[in-house]
Amino acid sequence: MNRHSRRFGQSGFSLLEVLITVVIIAVGLMGFAGMMVKSAKNNRIAMHRSLATLYAYDIIDCMRVNRTAATNGDYNVDFGGVPTRSEIAIADVNDWQTVQLPKVLPSGRGKITVAGSTVTVEIQWTETVGAGDSASHTWKTESTL
Repeated sequence: MNRHSRRFGQSGFSLLEVLITVVIIAVGLMGFAGMMVKSAKNNRIAMHRSLATLYAYDIIDCMRVNRTAATNGDYNVDFGGVPTRSEIAIADVNDWQTVQLPKVLPSGRGKITVAGSTVTVEIQWTETVGAGDSASHTWKTESTL
């Protein structure tokens, strides 16, 4: 009989241990899920920066091919604008501004400034963080022709 009363004295203790373990695991999994969401966001931003770099050097390479027009300032263009002097510059920048950048970057647009043989390319895009929440990013690079 003593054995029988001892079993009743400890009933429910293991249930409490299981509940505490479930709470600890749930908190850990929520932290892990938050880390995964943050990691996915940072990976997307890094991908957009890589694409901005790629397309900045793409237009710089176009300018190196058409060096005379570039050094004359034919490629100078503000965000969303189109140059008006050289047909090749117009075609290059129009394709870059209206086809390439908006296709790979959300609300992507670019600006080109040529001063002598130094070219500055700025690319802007808008990163959507959440519902109704967005952040604007600008990538700027300088190179010589």
